[in-house]
Amino acid sequence: MSAFPHTQTRAGQLEARIRLLTDPDTADGLRDSRAALGEFRRTEVLVPVVDGGLLSAPSGGIRWIFAFTSLEALEHFVARRGEAIDEWVPVYGAHILDRMIPGIEGPTGVALDAGSPTGWLLPPVVGIVPDAVAVDATDPAGAAGAAGAVQAEGAA
Repeated sequence: MSAFPHTQTRAGQLEARIRLLTDPDTADGLRDSRAALGEFRRTEVLVPVVDGGLLSAPSGGIRWIFAFTSLEALEHFVARRGEAIDEWVPVYGAHILDRMIPGIEGPTGVALDAGSPTGWLLPPVVGIVPDAVAVDATDPAGAAGAAGAVQAEGAA
């Protein structure tokens, strides 16, 4: 049973939507992707904390924050990695995407339920994270523009 019984329903809905996304026979994948993203944003997920920071790992030039829809999924991940994670914090998906990721240097996404059959990556792209930190932002005030502005200010 989840340590957060009030989130069990939303977490269950999110897991069901993720299963749809990973089903090759799903015809409405794009619509389901948007729905799953909406569920993630409204759901309280568990983010492991190690040495005072969020557990994350770099891969492909992106830092991936680990988040889990249930305590069971987190425990399964920890058992497979073989390391102790004694602390985790409940955080709404929207807070991770809109508040936490913009405060982290470099491209950052979310690895949801990593190591499970329903694992899902939320990459740092437009429509998932704010445009200012999206790697595919085309707006000059977006990711590249913001980075360039900081460098220009520092050089002056």
